[in-house]
Amino acid sequence: MSGPAPEASPSPYPLGLRLAGRRVVVVGGGAVATRRVPALLDAGADVLLVAPELTPALRAYADAGRLRWEPRRFAVGDLDGAWLAHVAVDDRAAAAAVSAAAAERRIFCVRADDRVAASAWTPAVTRHGPVTVAVLGGGDPHRARAVRDAVRTLLSARTGPRLTDSVAEGAPLNTASGGGRVALVGAGPGDPELITVKGWRLLTEAEVVVADRLVPGLLLDELRPDVELVDASKIPYGPSRAQEEINRILVDRARAGKVVVRLKGGDPYVFGRGGEELLACAEAGVPVTVVPGVTSAIAVPGVAGVPVTHRAVAHEFTVVSGHVAPDSPDSLVSWESLAGLRGTLVILMGLKNLAAIAATLIAHGRPPTIPAAVIQEGTTATQRTLRSTLGAVAADVTAAGLRPPAIVVIGDVVNALTP
Repeated sequence: MSGPAPEASPSPYPLGLRLAGRRVVVVGGGAVATRRVPALLDAGADVLLVAPELTPALRAYADAGRLRWEPRRFAVGDLDGAWLAHVAVDDRAAAAAVSAAAAERRIFCVRADDRVAASAWTPAVTRHGPVTVAVLGGGDPHRARAVRDAVRTLLSARTGPRLTDSVAEGAPLNTASGGGRVALVGAGPGDPELITVKGWRLLTEAEVVVADRLVPGLLLDELRPDVELVDASKIPYGPSRAQEEINRILVDRARAGKVVVRLKGGDPYVFGRGGEELLACAEAGVPVTVVPGVTSAIAVPGVAGVPVTHRAVAHEFTVVSGHVAPDSPDSLVSWESLAGLRGTLVILMGLKNLAAIAATLIAHGRPPTIPAAVIQEGTTATQRTLRSTLGAVAADVTAAGLRPPAIVVIGDVVNALTP
């Protein structure tokens, strides 16, 4: 004789939280927090991050002043003034202590370790322009993701190729890898909607995502919970993971039969070391798909109202890396030759050496009065644009407090669209 049917759990009440200016406490500084924090920042939340250590991507947010970091373990007082708490730690006892403290204060708490014990859930989310669709699958994250992906496809009204459709020409198939493969995907300059349709579809299929610091954070928020996220962030002049280690991760995961997406800001081959990663995979017999991305060298100036070429103004543009000082023996850039060009000069990763770069260009004939622009965090909600001249731009950047990532544009195109 069968017993009584189990009582169904009450359905969660769907609600959109307006978090702008409101305190949200995130406990934990690992991969889960790396995926969740960008959406909180995008919502305008006042984020307090409590963790002894952070991933490089989270550390970059803290260094940029986008959030406040307390480098220690959680204390009950951290919840003072909070509207929402996110627990992103593997320690169940520690997570339970945070959620218990939140419950005492009537603060909703999301728990990455235990959905049942949480008082709030993070839904599967997709964004399309001003439309945000959040799907709660009745406690089943697989159902929620399936519905979310179907909705996103309908919103996009487009279909694209899948990871199995193409392999980079010349990269050998590896039948011993058990179906594992790597996709080098350009994520674009910062706006999550600037990733290509093919790039997004590969993300939906990925089992492992190896992401750089400049990858749009909201893309990570939409990954499946079971995806392994490897933070390969390279904070300028700070901690970094050796390129050899990144190559090893790509190869090892693919050889284990995993579908791996190497997600890179901008385009994989524009100062992105995508070529090195493709060669490492090819040497190991791992098939690779290359998905070009929208490069910041062109997109960021364009969004800021600076076309890199313009009729009767500039018939050429040159993109260079400025991460090595002009007088360094390691520099591969002929700054003397660039000074003699009449077209547009776009400098990536050049903010630290901007004063030396400007002085070198002027010393070799580039007029100090030529217009210059610096665009910080282009295509994002925190974009800042500074217009100046070659002779004054370095000082103006310092006075304005601009910081990386930033694109420098030198040439008459800076004012081409200015009334």
